[in-house]
Amino acid sequence: MARRTAELGRGIEHAVAWTLRNLDGVVAMAAALIIGTLDILDQKIDSNVTSGAILLVLAALVFGTLTERRRRIVDIREAMSGTRHALEDLTMVRSLSGAELESALDRARQNTDRWVFKGGTGTYLRAVTLPVCVREAQRQRRSLTMKIDIVNPADEQACAAYARFRQTFAHRLHAVPAEAWSAERTRKESFATVLAACWYRQRLDTLEIDVYLSSVVPTLRFDLSSSCLIITQDDPQRVNLLVERDRPLYDYYVTELHQSREQAHTLDLSRTEPLSEEPTVDEVLRLFDRLALPLPASFTDRDVGDIIDKALHAENPYRR
Repeated sequence: MARRTAELGRGIEHAVAWTLRNLDGVVAMAAALIIGTLDILDQKIDSNVTSGAILLVLAALVFGTLTERRRRIVDIREAMSGTRHALEDLTMVRSLSGAELESALDRARQNTDRWVFKGGTGTYLRAVTLPVCVREAQRQRRSLTMKIDIVNPADEQACAAYARFRQTFAHRLHAVPAEAWSAERTRKESFATVLAACWYRQRLDTLEIDVYLSSVVPTLRFDLSSSCLIITQDDPQRVNLLVERDRPLYDYYVTELHQSREQAHTLDLSRTEPLSEEPTVDEVLRLFDRLALPLPASFTDRDVGDIIDKALHAENPYRR
């Protein structure tokens, strides 16, 4: 009995709610039915009543039309709002090409107090980003945090895989033949980035720098500053991307890059040897031994000299 009563109550609630939502139609239908029934029963109806009923029906129909129009306007506004948000999402990413890329990187380096890099071996990082960011931090007397995630030079398979990837696009990058990418060159480039990080760390007390060594071969490079994220790649026929800090995608990549570092090997840069302005071969050998990242036994003094040169005198690979 209680169940039937509850069901009856819900039925009444639904009926009342439906009636209120469709009040205009209910009024028009009721008026039309009453007048029509009286006419069928041949009841004499005053013309004023008939005219009033017709006006009532017309008013109800007009009210219904206006209500439906209001609903449509609301729907259109909601659709436009959704479209606006979709367009805003599309503008989260801006493409960069040619000189735009260098200008964007230059702006990103200005006044930033942090830089996160994830890529292959960090050649551009050593040549431009690291020295410029350190110089600006010194000039402005502020702290600087840098996190560098590169290919692990101790992982021969990862170095060979990265070299194959780079060689795939080498013919597109230069009009004249450049130094071929090989597993050995990849190892030297990564060792050079580690050396550069240690060298600059000793010259700026307010520099907090960490190096992470990954066995996963990257196909993209990520440069994240306090103002934006720039995603680049080696194939010049593909566009580069810029994401401003106030966009959700920026925060997504902050998390993604953090997770990537969590899965990489972290070097303890506090266990370093003092490095001269122009480090010697012995200093470099001791440095990597202290880092538990010894240079290959096959490396000669000339190979170590190449690493030193790449670390402190790298050339901008994108300079035309």
